Amino acid sequence: MIILIGNQKGGCGKSTLTLLLANYLTQAKKIKVHVIDMDYQQSIAQKYEKAKVLENEAAYEVIPAGLEHFPVIKELLRDTQNEVVLIDLPGKLDDDGLIPVFNAADLVICPFAYDEFSFTSTILFSVVLKKINERVGIVYVPNRMKANVRYETQLEVNDQLLKIGSLMVPIPDRIDFQRVNTFMTPLTVVPLIIPVFEPVYEKIQEIIKAYGQDHVTGG
Repeated sequence: MIILIGNQKGGCGKSTLTLLLANYLTQAKKIKVHVIDMDYQQSIAQKYEKAKVLENEAAYEVIPAGLEHFPVIKELLRDTQNEVVLIDLPGKLDDDGLIPVFNAADLVICPFAYDEFSFTSTILFSVVLKKINERVGIVYVPNRMKANVRYETQLEVNDQLLKIGSLMVPIPDRIDFQRVNTFMTPLTVVPLIIPVFEPVYEKIQEIIKAYGQDHVTGG
């Protein structure tokens, strides 16, 4: 199955969220994972290569790729039924190469912040995504949550997003998230991500069951 992590707005923490989810699925849930890094900065791929130099073996493979590579990659992964493919998307919507990626998605995780620009970008991303793939589920993750968010703003944003998809509990802004890499999640942040990733894991299991791929786990 294919899970996209993306939003139109850059700086929403999608690459870090991709790493956190990849680590969680492989280490806590024993699911086989591939990560495809399509973000322009290729930060996940860079961390992956750095880990190999330092002889720290990741529990999954990271593939740096552009949108134009996806049709071929999809064909190569077609028979890989025992893996979850996580794709860190580029932060844009103005590329036709996104159409086959959106079409192939089984689930989309969309990190966002409680500010007007992030909310507008999130809504636009969601509308375009649903127009291309109306069946796909969207999971919204309030990421890098600041302590000064107005309660009224939060309620209004939540109300609008819940009309489109499901909403996770916020992940607070902590310096320890900068230490996440392809082989380790700091223990200090694990309690913060469990309430987010457990519901995501349940959604993954529902999709797996619907596809009759009960053997996707590595156990």
